[in-house]
Amino acid sequence: MNRQIDQGSLAAAAPIAASMPAWSAREARQAIRRGDWRGHTVGLAPAHVQGNLVILPAALASDFLRFCQQNPKPCPLLAVSAPGARGLPALGEDLDIATDVPAYRLFENGHPVSEVSDVSGLWRDDFVSFVLGCSFSFEEALLAAGIPLRHVAQGRNVAMYRTNIPTSPAGPFHGPLVVSMRPMKAAAAIRAVQVTARMPAVHGAPIHLGDPRLIGIENIDRPDFGDPVAIEADEIPVFWACGVTPQAVVTAAAPALCITHSPGHMLITDLLNRDLPFA
Repeated sequence: MNRQIDQGSLAAAAPIAASMPAWSAREARQAIRRGDWRGHTVGLAPAHVQGNLVILPAALASDFLRFCQQNPKPCPLLAVSAPGARGLPALGEDLDIATDVPAYRLFENGHPVSEVSDVSGLWRDDFVSFVLGCSFSFEEALLAAGIPLRHVAQGRNVAMYRTNIPTSPAGPFHGPLVVSMRPMKAAAAIRAVQVTARMPAVHGAPIHLGDPRLIGIENIDRPDFGDPVAIEADEIPVFWACGVTPQAVVTAAAPALCITHSPGHMLITDLLNRDLPFA
């Protein structure tokens, strides 16, 4: 379990957008379960809701649930499992939390120690799974509105950063907000605010536009998670609250074991983006 995280091998596994298979959500999960897909899930089953994943011992579940309720922008809850349950029928009849994510990140005492493709062998009867809304789901709406997304076009993971914005603490859970960034021209950024503000189940409107230093990001070219993306001279960076925030918060809570998705490697559900609640 004390294997080092090898980001290079995961990056090498990420396919380009042009090679994305035309899978349904169920077909994508089955391919992931078989080990046929280990890359990020940007553009995979694009009409379907994707989710961030956090798996914790039941003793910490109520505090983490309260953390999500107090921080709905980064942690919009889609579903919570019963203790020990690997299925979430509300998200997919055949869905298996332990096998259907391309890459899981393991934390021991708050520290990331390894990434694996299957957590069946680690499963415990007291594990509670939380699935949180993901910005990949609003990307379909942005593209439909004519807003280009460079990381999607390039087949790359979205860029994500730790900020100096604190989250609202709950029990042992506290820490900085993590954001995802997409560069856009000013007119597109205004339209993106309008589009995503109506989608609170997947982070809603951006939390910041413009100078990244104002939210504690000193080097926009070096994301903390995901892949860097170029910002052209006529573009501004647009930042959304991100479901990777719990991974920054787990460090403070320091549970003996916590399992999350690897950033950008999401759980694909049967829910359709168009069926998400709109504000």
